[in-house]
Amino acid sequence: MKNVANCPKCGALFVKALRPICNPCYKEQEDNYDKVSRFMRRKQNRMASIREVHEKTDVPLEQIHQFVKEGRILVTHFPNMGYPCESCGKLIQEGRICASCKGNITGGLEKIAKEKEFQQRTEENIKAEENAKNKTYHSLNDRIDN
Repeated sequence: MKNVANCPKCGALFVKALRPICNPCYKEQEDNYDKVSRFMRRKQNRMASIREVHEKTDVPLEQIHQFVKEGRILVTHFPNMGYPCESCGKLIQEGRICASCKGNITGGLEKIAKEKEFQQRTEENIKAEENAKNKTYHSLNDRIDN
């Protein structure tokens, strides 16, 4: 019975077939989506922020974020909707992290790559100097005094 699991929301035992949550929790989630969807369809609510939607519909913020992430609520139609960046928490509308966090990460990776490249060049220069010293030879004729 490897398809039996506990629901991550309520802890109830259920057969995990199509969804990662039990049927009652799924029904509750769909009801919450209907609430948000009906609220957002009204013309006066299209510019509402996530906080306003949460306050007016009593749907948890995490669930509204999930609806936006899944693409069930389109940010093209509702520009004030979004979900938090996984790094800093700033509201974003696509991806997992915001542009500034992405820049910090790529900048840090570039810095590390440059440091490694510098280290390799330094090691290569040291080896080249050692090889040059080892190739030098002295003749006995140079040491004999006339």
